[in-house]
Amino acid sequence: MLAKMPDRLGKAMQHGCLAGGKRLRPFLVFQSAALFGSPPADMIRIAAALEFVHCYSLIHDDLPAMDDDDMRRGRPTVHVAFDEASAILAGDALLTLAFGHIADADGISAAARLELISKLSRDAGAGGMAGGQALDLAAESTSLSESEIARMQSLKTGALIAYACEAGAILMDAPEADRKRLRQYGEIVGLAFQLADDLLDETADAAVLGKAAGKDRERGKKTLPALYGQDWTRQRLQELVAEASAVLADYEDRSAMLVEAARFIANREK
Repeated sequence: MLAKMPDRLGKAMQHGCLAGGKRLRPFLVFQSAALFGSPPADMIRIAAALEFVHCYSLIHDDLPAMDDDDMRRGRPTVHVAFDEASAILAGDALLTLAFGHIADADGISAAARLELISKLSRDAGAGGMAGGQALDLAAESTSLSESEIARMQSLKTGALIAYACEAGAILMDAPEADRKRLRQYGEIVGLAFQLADDLLDETADAAVLGKAAGKDRERGKKTLPALYGQDWTRQRLQELVAEASAVLADYEDRSAMLVEAARFIANREK
């Protein structure tokens, strides 16, 4: 299937996917699954599918009609390196590819694959990431309360991170209580990730971030650091780390990597 794609489209997809990055969401899939035993080899397909969706969202988020960014991960964004049409199609293709990637993961039960596809559709769509992005754009011209900002961020950023954590439990056929616990952890660290991102936009150098800094205030985006300040934000991040750790307490030492991931998310510098 991939071999037959137009060459320019394939290169645009690669440009958007293979430019580095933290690969946090795939990492969370692997670590969440590891809580329940030795994951199947085909789990890599689930992790890759989720990263396809994340990269598609970044490609589209950088477009002039969205955040209008020229740099991503230290190099030109897809619409700059290619053109707007190629960027739109590259994002469309990556999103579509993701669902096929999960469907073809033969080492995972059909029931688990169906659930993973269904929940990814929910968390990436209008009731998840895409809906959060719509709220983010709309909020540039209106005031939001703390709870409204938190809801927007829980959809825009938190939904896919929560999916990553829940997906690990689903593909391992973990009990429902564990699935809910892992999703709760993901929701908490998703909020922390966006909060840290908003703080970095105000404090970090563009050369370190690999993208433009200071654009949130310039565009009137509603963020909690803008609402409450940097000291409050840093304190809230540490509170979220404590909350995430508490959710995982029953797993004891098995959750050490996930606890450390929460700390990394809250304290990251880029």
